[in-house]
Order: sequence, then structure tokens, then C-alpha cells
Amino acid sequence: MHEVWIVGISAGAGTAIGVAAAGFLARFARAPILAAVAGLVVGGVLAWQVFDWKAGIAAAIAGVLGGFGAGTFARGALTRGATAGGIAVLLFFAALGLFALGLIPIVGFLEAVAIPVFAARTRRRAGEKYAGLRTLAK
Repeated sequence: MHEVWIVGISAGAGTAIGVAAAGFLARFARAPILAAVAGLVVGGVLAWQVFDWKAGIAAAIAGVLGGFGAGTFARGALTRGATAGGIAVLLFFAALGLFALGLIPIVGFLEAVAIPVFAARTRRRAGEKYAGLRTLAK
């Protein structure tokens, strides 16, 4: 059980690193890819140095998933009028929260899966208009 807990913490930390990287790299055109690479390298190396190679692999995979998902979300927010500094601050604090939640066993794994799912859902719904806004325009 101890091993699963350590790997789960590493996955949560990797996800948090990917999300923070997505916030800081949001202004670049290839932000999702850059954040995924940053999450892979930084998360994997840190977890490997602190724990072991299994934790490093978990953190690297979670960093890729978290970085790509949050990078997609951040780029979408910038195209809709958000500022790069605001996105960076919001995603940094979200990463702190994700890291804290990742200390709970198994939640780190769930974070790594949930962020790309939410990003895909947001991207799929990006072109939709809400009926309430159309009725106000009349």
C-alpha cells in the first residue's frame, strides 16, 4: 500500500507541475505541447530523485497529461480574451490545489485522467453558443 501511495503522490505532483507549466507557457502558440514536455521532464526527474524510478514514470506520464490538458484549456482561454498573466496566476494556484489533493491516496491518478477529459470536453464545446445569450440579443 505504501508503494501505491508514493506513486499516487508522484502522479499528483506531476499533474500539478504540468498545470503550472501550462499557465506559464500559455502565451506561446504550442503551449499544450510545451507544457506536456515540461511536465514530462520536470515531474519525472523530480519524482525519480525524491522517490524511485516507478514514481518518476508515474509523474512523467501525469505531467504529460496534466500539461497537455491544461495547455489546451489555457490556449482556449487566451483566444477568448483572457490575459496571459491572469491565466498563469490562476493555473499556478490551481496547481497548488492539485498538489495538495494529490497527497490523498489514489486522487493523484484521478487528477491525471480528469484534466485531459475536461480539456477535451471544453474544446469540443468551444464553438457552442448558449440560448440565453441569443435571446438577450433580440
